[in-house]
Amino acid sequence: MNKGYHAREIILELLLEINEEGVYCHIAMGNALKKYQFLPKKDRAFITRVCEGTVEYAVQIDYIINYYSKIKTADMKPVIREILRSAVYQLMYMDSVPDSAVCNEAVKLAQKKGFYNLKPFVNGVLRTIARRIDEVEYPSKSDPVAYLSARYSMPQHLVRRWVDVYGADITREMLKNFLEEKPTIIRCVQNHNSQEEILESLRKQNVKVEKAPYLDYAFYISGYDHLMMLDAFWNGKIYVQDLSSMLVTEIAHPKRGDYVIDLCAAPGGKALHMADCMGDYGMVDARDVTPRKVDLIRENISRSEAINIQARCQDATAFDPESVFKADIVLADLPCSGYGVIGKKPDIKYKMTVQKQQELVLLQRRILSMAVDYIKPGGVLIYSTCTIASEENQENYQWLLDNFPLQAESLDPYLPKELQCMTTARGYLQLLPGVHQTDGFFMARFKRVHA
Repeated sequence: MNKGYHAREIILELLLEINEEGVYCHIAMGNALKKYQFLPKKDRAFITRVCEGTVEYAVQIDYIINYYSKIKTADMKPVIREILRSAVYQLMYMDSVPDSAVCNEAVKLAQKKGFYNLKPFVNGVLRTIARRIDEVEYPSKSDPVAYLSARYSMPQHLVRRWVDVYGADITREMLKNFLEEKPTIIRCVQNHNSQEEILESLRKQNVKVEKAPYLDYAFYISGYDHLMMLDAFWNGKIYVQDLSSMLVTEIAHPKRGDYVIDLCAAPGGKALHMADCMGDYGMVDARDVTPRKVDLIRENISRSEAINIQARCQDATAFDPESVFKADIVLADLPCSGYGVIGKKPDIKYKMTVQKQQELVLLQRRILSMAVDYIKPGGVLIYSTCTIASEENQENYQWLLDNFPLQAESLDPYLPKELQCMTTARGYLQLLPGVHQTDGFFMARFKRVHA
């Protein structure tokens, strides 16, 4: 069997699983790469690139197909639709694959899947697109929602919401950022380590190291084959973490001897950062709801060799009477719509619905209402999400102030000057991808004023 053709058949299976059965892209990809691990590395890389790229650019791809096809993608048989989508992605974004090969292999795959009569249709649509790809007319910029949706591959309902809140220019910057390749960012573990020795270890393994913004201990790394091959990673001296996540610990500002509860801690990055800031003192109680997630936290704790952090199973939606008034800091980094990390998890933009988001807001408030009870008088609540949705962020911030004995505290003492603004003085920060050099993220700091 031709290897390239086999790879395209696997891609078709994956896209049907993702788009027709509702499986998340990273789960489908992980299962497939494990199942087909016997394939050459080149084929596995091709499968990953085409599958993930087709999902990420699906809105734009459908616009282009519909521009040239009399039969619209919504009316196509799922197999034909996914064959065309993956082929158009290759035509647009993979110059290393000849257009003729893309078209020919798509036609062969349609026939193999039992659609012999649709071979001329598949061939005609793809060859027209290959020949006239530069002639596609996108919607007019006078209709920013339609234009931005098609040009940057984002569902119109999300573009409309963000244009209403942030304006067309900022929305465009966010959408552009979502489509850009994301660098690997590491946090150097400070306790018992020399940062210069960590960086030198990376350089000795031919890793390119560049300073990241905002924080002295954050760096971009590139040029490595696999993270697990790096000595600094295995020895627990670095942790892969976005800058926004690191900033959460900065605004929490844990002190030696503090007792910190992290309610939804997996995979443990913020909890370990808290422990690192506290030296070998105090305790971080890192909790999550399933044994699998807790095992992941424990794995990271073991590698870091931190002695002031523990991981345990605890459902954040179940009230824990033993924690009442115990914590100096409660970190509520809660489940959310995830709109701020679409650049890393592109199928979020297709799978999150208004109803799901409303349910998430209720879940967030249920957890937050219990989290407040765990804070000592004078203690701190940190609320954070990886979304840019005001319903989950600013509205929850105000809800906490209106309903609980909490006082918002300025973030300015804990943030670099370039991030300080009117809202940070009021106690919260909304980070926007493309505007800030981070994921989309929200964080707020509250002090419990009395029992």
